[in-house]
Amino acid sequence: MFTIKDILYEDNHLLIVNKHAGDLVQSDPDGTEAIEDQIKAMIKVRDHKPGAVYLGVAHRIDRPVSGVVVFAKTSKALTRLNEMIRAQQIKKTYWAITEERPNDEEGTLHHWIARNPKTNRSHAYQRPKGDSKEAILDYRVLGASTNYTLVEVDLKTGRHHQIRAQLSAIGCSIKGDLKYGAKRSNKDGSISLHSRRVEFLHPVGGKPVVVTAPVPKGDSLWAFFEEAQR
Repeated sequence: MFTIKDILYEDNHLLIVNKHAGDLVQSDPDGTEAIEDQIKAMIKVRDHKPGAVYLGVAHRIDRPVSGVVVFAKTSKALTRLNEMIRAQQIKKTYWAITEERPNDEEGTLHHWIARNPKTNRSHAYQRPKGDSKEAILDYRVLGASTNYTLVEVDLKTGRHHQIRAQLSAIGCSIKGDLKYGAKRSNKDGSISLHSRRVEFLHPVGGKPVVVTAPVPKGDSLWAFFEEAQR
C-alpha cells in the first residue's frame, strides 16, 4: 500500500515513488486498486484539487518487483518522458538477487525476447525468432552471501519480463521467481528484483535528476546487500 513516505522525489511536473512488491502500478481488468489511483487520491486531498487529478505513468515495473516508478503530473512531462524512453535517455538500474552467480563478473546479455500472452511469460532466444524483440542489458556482480549473489543491471531496452528472462537464460534465476526457474518462492510472494535507481535530465527544466530507492524494509538479505555497498 502506497504512503506519502514512499515519495522519493516530487516537483510540479514529476512524482517518483518507491513501489512495494505486490502493488500494481496501474489497475488491471479485475479492478484491483493500483498505486496510480492511490496517488491521485492523495494529491486531490493534499493539494485541495476540485477536479480530476492528472497523473501519467511513464514506465511500469512488474507487480512482484519493488523500487522506483516515475509518474508525470503534467501532460507536457509525460510526452517528453515517453520521447526520452524511446531515445534511451533514461538510465534505469536494477538490483537482482540471484540463486546462482554468473560465470563472468560483468558483461552484456543480448537476446531476442518473445512473449507468450497465454502464460504471461517471456522467452529469451539467442537469435531472432518470429515476432521476438531485441533485448540488451549490461550487468555486474556487486557481492555475494553464502547462498545468493547481488547483480546490478543496467537496462538498455524495455521488454516484457526482460531482466527475469535474460538472467534465467544464463542460469541465474532471480530469488523467488518461480516463473523463471527459481527453486522456491519468497514468503511474501515477491521476487528479489528491485528498481534501484533512475537517472535522466528533467523533461521540463533540464536539470539532472537522480533518484535511488531504498531496498524493501524487513528483508534481512536485502539489508545485508545494501549495507555491504555503503
